[in-house]
Amino acid sequence: MFILAQLLTALVAIEHLYILWMEMFAWETAGKKTFKTLPPELFKPTKGLAANQGLYNGFLAAGLIWSFLISDVQWMENVRIFFLACVIAAGIFGAVTASKKIFFVQALPAILALIAVLLAGVSK
Repeated sequence: MFILAQLLTALVAIEHLYILWMEMFAWETAGKKTFKTLPPELFKPTKGLAANQGLYNGFLAAGLIWSFLISDVQWMENVRIFFLACVIAAGIFGAVTASKKIFFVQALPAILALIAVLLAGVSK
């Protein structure tokens, strides 16, 4: 279960690194392909807002990556649980306020990773 928890956590971190890249550096290209419901003329004026969101996604990825660098297993697990819970909260909020798809793309993978981390119970 520990390996599954590691893999799922890594996938969530990679996903948020991709979101960082898209929102901060490719909003007017990849962003248009991802957010097809937004009118194309909105991407240029919202570039700063998207970059801000991308930065927050980068912080989530950084926290998850940090959890791989912590040698104390109890702290590693606590940090991982915290950042996965933050991803879940952001995903649920996004699903409620923006698009239900966000739940499946963002929150669900983090929920599965959190379950795996809790079942692995490395700090016990």
